[in-house]
Amino acid sequence: MRLANKTAIVTGAGSGFGEGIAKTFARQGAKVIVADINASGGQRVVDEIRAAGGQAHFVEVNVAQDASVGALLRDTLEQYGGLDIVVNNAGTTHRNRPMLEVDEAEFDRVFAVNVKSIYLSARHFVPHFRGQGGGVFINIASTAAIRPRPGLVWYNGSKGAVVVMSKTMAAELGPDNIRVNCVNPVVGATALLSEFMGVPDTPENRQKFMATIPLGRFSTPQDVANACLYLASDEAAFITGTCLEVDGGRCV
Repeated sequence: MRLANKTAIVTGAGSGFGEGIAKTFARQGAKVIVADINASGGQRVVDEIRAAGGQAHFVEVNVAQDASVGALLRDTLEQYGGLDIVVNNAGTTHRNRPMLEVDEAEFDRVFAVNVKSIYLSARHFVPHFRGQGGGVFINIASTAAIRPRPGLVWYNGSKGAVVVMSKTMAAELGPDNIRVNCVNPVVGATALLSEFMGVPDTPENRQKFMATIPLGRFSTPQDVANACLYLASDEAAFITGTCLEVDGGRCV
C-alpha cells in the first residue's frame, strides 16, 4: 500500500481524471476526500470506493470560492483527523473557438476554476501543512500549457499559470517540507472532450486528434492517476517543482 496512513483531498473527483485519481489512491490505502461541486457524481464515487473496500467521504465544494475551500479543510480534519495530500484536479474550459469569441464571463469562469483555485488551495492548506511539518500538492495542468493549440487561447493561458505557480510554490515551500508538482495530461475521453475539440465528438474527429499523439490514443483517468500516485507517494520524496507529462509523446 503506497499511501497507507495518508489522507488525501482530490478535487473534481466526481468524474473523469479526478475519479480515477480518487479510486487509485483509495486502493493504495489512502483515506480519500472526494471533493466536487456535483454532489451526485461525488457521492457515486464514494459509494464505489467503499464497495471496493476503500475509505472515502464526499464533500461538496466550489474550488473558486474562499469560504467553500476553507470548509473543505475543516470537513476533512473533522472526518479523518489529518491531511497529507491535496490534488487540485478540478478544472474547466471554454469551447475551442477563436479567442475573441470567448466572452468575459467565460474567461472569468475558466480562470476562477483553473487558477484562483490554486491560490485558495494554498491559502487554506499551506498553514496546515506547515503546522504538521510537511505535505504534498499535485496540481493538474495540461499539455496545453506547454504545447498550446489554437482555439483554446485562454484555457491554455490558465494551465500555463498552473505550471508556473506549481514551480514557484515548490521553490518557496521547499524549506517547509511541502512538495509541489504538477501533471500535464494530453486530452482524454472525459466530459470536456467535445469542448476541447470544438467539433462534434465523432470517431472521425477523435481520430484527427489522436493522430497527433505518437502512442495512438487519448490519456485515460488511470494514466493520470498513476502519475499522481507516484508524486504523492514517499517514492517521490525528493521530487518537487516538476511537471510530469502524461501525453503519449504528443509533440504538436
